Amino acid sequence: MLIFTVPSRCRRSRLNTAARATPEFKRTRLAVGAPLSQLAPVLDPYPFRLFPNPRAGVPGTVVLPAGGFRRARAEITSWPDYAPTPLRDLPALAVQAGVGVARLKDEAGRFGLGSFKALGGAYAVAQTLVTELARRGVTLAATSADLVARRHAEVTRTITVTCATDGNHGRSVAWGAQRFGCQCVIFIHHTVSQARADAIARYGAELRRVTGTYDDAVREAARVAAAEGWFVVSDTSWPGYTAVPVHVMQGYRLMADEAADQWAGAPPTHVFVQGGVGGLAAAVSVHMRARYGRPPCLVVVEPDRAACLLASAELGTPTAIPGDLDTVMAGLACGAPSLLAWAELERAAAAFMAVPDEAAIACMKLLARAGIVAGESGVAGLAGFLLAAADPAARETLGLRADSRVLLFSTEGATDPELYRHLVEG
Repeated sequence: MLIFTVPSRCRRSRLNTAARATPEFKRTRLAVGAPLSQLAPVLDPYPFRLFPNPRAGVPGTVVLPAGGFRRARAEITSWPDYAPTPLRDLPALAVQAGVGVARLKDEAGRFGLGSFKALGGAYAVAQTLVTELARRGVTLAATSADLVARRHAEVTRTITVTCATDGNHGRSVAWGAQRFGCQCVIFIHHTVSQARADAIARYGAELRRVTGTYDDAVREAARVAAAEGWFVVSDTSWPGYTAVPVHVMQGYRLMADEAADQWAGAPPTHVFVQGGVGGLAAAVSVHMRARYGRPPCLVVVEPDRAACLLASAELGTPTAIPGDLDTVMAGLACGAPSLLAWAELERAAAAFMAVPDEAAIACMKLLARAGIVAGESGVAGLAGFLLAAADPAARETLGLRADSRVLLFSTEGATDPELYRHLVEG
């Protein structure tokens, strides 16, 4: 047993770092298509890890300035096809989990790209082009509308943006490049599915497959970009490369902003959100702190085979983890945290969790029975919530009570339709 301090709405308690959920949920078998009002969670007692963050609440630097978010919000909401995604109430799930409210922000329909990533990558492409047009003396006041109208096409068509991706970020960058009129090369590692590669190529991007993991693809994209004079539009950051990821994360904040606007009643007490490199979790963290005087208890959830943020929290420093990171949650298969994201999460996340693939698949099926399409990388937060809610020690540590109000994010739909069908129907 270890003693950890959990600030904010999370409580102080003892918890072994290798917890196992207990089967407290009443199991109910429902037919496919059952209404949400009849939904009951059906999770086996999968093993999970929960690490309360001993550094939560320590003062730190401002990662995402408020002015930058205001500009991102004004820009993205001006796009012709912008519409807020729904915040779905899950009353039966809340009852089964023993909390007062559970609501899920559903990103499956975002800009027709199927994930929240559409908010970050495309916006960062636009900002990269605007900055480069100003640097070249073409114009100091270009807008995304100018780019869409091809008012500076003779210059933008000579610019190439690039990134590494597990799928969704690359699709957003490729979409942004096509929309705003520049060239695009996307690096993917060898386990990225052909369906996800094809979805990126549909937006006119050149694809280059790299041996190794996502992190190997990140390094290769940066190396080639430096040699070719291309512009890296990455959703992760490292020493010397932070400006563009700030734009990406400011775009992500719009999802959290919408959720806060849509939230009715007393504010959320808890937020469970996916990890990955940490950009999304950090953006949500920043925005929850900006919107609420007493921010919710933020729990960051990762695959147990790719838990670089949890490892970083345990060691107290950004930490890369070894291995092939072979998880079905492909969009979260990241071996090293983003420098910017870690600067926020090391002081603002209340706890870090790692959950197995089986729990994610179970959550996909659970939501599918209610008519909600959620991809394998989009349900880690829900899996973490349900596993923690079923474990008395985890409930005590996180302060989950009968009146708790929980905000969740389903960050992708069926971005690989064939795999989705296999996992949900299998």
